[in-house]
Amino acid sequence: MDAFYVSVELRRRPELRGQPVVVGGTGSRGVIAAASYEARRFGLHSAMPSTQARRMCPHAVFLPGDHELYAQVSAQVHEIFQSVTPLIEPLSLDEAFLDVSGALRLLGTGVEIAHHVRDQVWEQLALQCSVGVAPNKFLAKIASVAAKPTATPSGVVPGAGVWEVAPGEELAFLHPLPVKALWGVGPATLERLQRLGVRTVRDLAALDESVLVSALGAAHGRHLHRLSWAIDERPVEVDREAKSIGHEETFSTDRHTHEELQRELVRLADGVAGRMRAQGVLARTFTLKVRFAGFHTISRAITVDGPIATAHGIVKAVEPLLEAIDPGPGVRLLGVSASNFGEAAEQLSLDQLLAPAVADEQEWQAAEETIDAIRSRFGSTAIGPASAVRADGLKLVRRGAQQWGPDQPAT
Repeated sequence: MDAFYVSVELRRRPELRGQPVVVGGTGSRGVIAAASYEARRFGLHSAMPSTQARRMCPHAVFLPGDHELYAQVSAQVHEIFQSVTPLIEPLSLDEAFLDVSGALRLLGTGVEIAHHVRDQVWEQLALQCSVGVAPNKFLAKIASVAAKPTATPSGVVPGAGVWEVAPGEELAFLHPLPVKALWGVGPATLERLQRLGVRTVRDLAALDESVLVSALGAAHGRHLHRLSWAIDERPVEVDREAKSIGHEETFSTDRHTHEELQRELVRLADGVAGRMRAQGVLARTFTLKVRFAGFHTISRAITVDGPIATAHGIVKAVEPLLEAIDPGPGVRLLGVSASNFGEAAEQLSLDQLLAPAVADEQEWQAAEETIDAIRSRFGSTAIGPASAVRADGLKLVRRGAQQWGPDQPAT
């Protein structure tokens, strides 16, 4: 999708079209989630701190993110994908791989299917997307970037919309590109490659694999060497199970006491547990993430004996990890995540069933399922932990609501 979050916002704020618009955290600790192409003309881009973006483009319009809305629109986009092929691998709300090899006889060539998808997304949702067509996932991803509009100081140049890398033309397309276009080439890897004189993908492909293994390690070196020769044999994975479920929150002001952090922990655990129950999973491993005022970040994990899907159980498991951390320097971010999943219906042994901790967890499970039912009927803010009560009401954790940092407080 092209500037997805911004494009969705512009559907309900059409008067902002043509202006530099940014979606993300609007507060001093926020970051940009998406920037319109008009905003990109001034150098604004995703993951840029909001304060820096305001300095670079003072007349930009900043809008807070609405993750719930974007998820709804993403589901509508995926319905269009489903009309083309059942072989869909989501990467994020605004990006997915489609294997259309089984639809060629019915719907035409890959390029024709790509244009059909773009037309349907525009006609049904009034949104633009860019599509890359290629023999493998890696090249399709890069081709989709080549199909996008381009922001220049003099204006926005429309993109092709669809870009094909035909069989036999892979290296002609790939080798002239800068090496940072490859998956897995971040700032640290790029610096190492530049020391070897590598600037383009062609430069990388010219190196012997052993040189890359020596410089980057066995797995990473071999991976990049294969990509430089357009080799990517990974299939489109339709069922990608979540490896973790978590929430993290950046505070508008630092927290300095365990009491303050414990209240935030309860809120975060409530959000994580609710999502786990909605997906029908239990977890045994829980991770606490803490970022201090100086941006130093630590994480601590614990694995419990019995599976857990309640906020009470998560807090009980993670609280000792929090107590062992000194919040004196100030904590700007706190996060909790669950992993090591099992199904909620898994069979427990007799010893587990008789254990007091398991019985306690089952009682809390029943109580929190009742909370789920109340929220389902009366709304998500109908009930919540007492520690989540604020002067303006119940401040509960919503998925994606604060992933780009805290918004500017209302005045």
